[in-house]
Amino acid sequence: MNMKAVVYSEYGPPEVLHVEEVVPPIPGDDELLIRVRAAEATKADCEMRGFDFQVKWFMPTLRVMLGLFRPRKRILGGYFAGEVEAVGKDVTRFSKGDSLFGSTKLRLGAYGEYLTLPQHYTLGRMPGNISYAEAAAVPLGGLNALHFMRKAGIEPGERVLVNGAGGSIGTFGVQIAKTMGAEVTAVDSGIKEEMLREIGADHFIDYTREDFTATGQSYDVIFSMVAETPFRKCIELLNKNGRYLMANPRVSDMLRSIMVSRFSDKRAMFAFAGETEEELNSLKEMIEAGEIRPTVDRIYPMEEAVEAHHRVESEQRLGSIVITLT
Repeated sequence: MNMKAVVYSEYGPPEVLHVEEVVPPIPGDDELLIRVRAAEATKADCEMRGFDFQVKWFMPTLRVMLGLFRPRKRILGGYFAGEVEAVGKDVTRFSKGDSLFGSTKLRLGAYGEYLTLPQHYTLGRMPGNISYAEAAAVPLGGLNALHFMRKAGIEPGERVLVNGAGGSIGTFGVQIAKTMGAEVTAVDSGIKEEMLREIGADHFIDYTREDFTATGQSYDVIFSMVAETPFRKCIELLNKNGRYLMANPRVSDMLRSIMVSRFSDKRAMFAFAGETEEELNSLKEMIEAGEIRPTVDRIYPMEEAVEAHHRVESEQRLGSIVITLT
């Protein structure tokens, strides 16, 4: 018996994606067989599909890992929600019927109806107060935002700016900073202002009309998802003991961050998220407590994966894009 999956056999535009019947995976002794209900369509998925990355320095390594001339792994999807269909004989963490959300790491595969993952991966039981589609929109943005906000060590009353606030990571960054007591300024395109204010942003800057580095405002923390963010100007905007957090750092910015952190009263950080089970469970608790929530822009059936990727790449989305596989 086959399963349906969104697959691609060559690098290119969203139109290389199509639905195909494929052989379902078989779980090993330490693995779960998961019936995927929903997967987030991420910017990373689009970058892998087209082999065109915002940050260029790791492209040679990725080319070897993902496939020199064509994709080695035909099914994309790194973040998902679903239910356990079966477990290997050595699995102790989860049971058949559990509703889970989490990360597939570089195994990918969440664009298929079934997925196998080792039980030690970043997996957790879903929050009880959201849908599968909403849960699929949590791990990428939530894990990365929580990681960086904790690195920042935000104190109540501090001023935080989130650049690229309207995407998967940014929407969680705004909300988590607010739970820590920060005064938050969100930077993104004007169409996202209403949504960002609804989830807690105190101030909004439309980058198409105004350069946030030229407003004369200063901040305790700047959290940026945008690779082209000017490093020097951001450091200049920081107050004493300020922190600059980079989710998509360039090599030059990584080198500069070492110098800034060592020779000034400010810090620049780019440590990548570990995507831990503890962080995922913390997000679950925060969602169930009503402190944060996933922000889903649109939900597409798997047959409309092409449209989903176009929507992600348009940068017009108000939060996350989700593909359902039910």
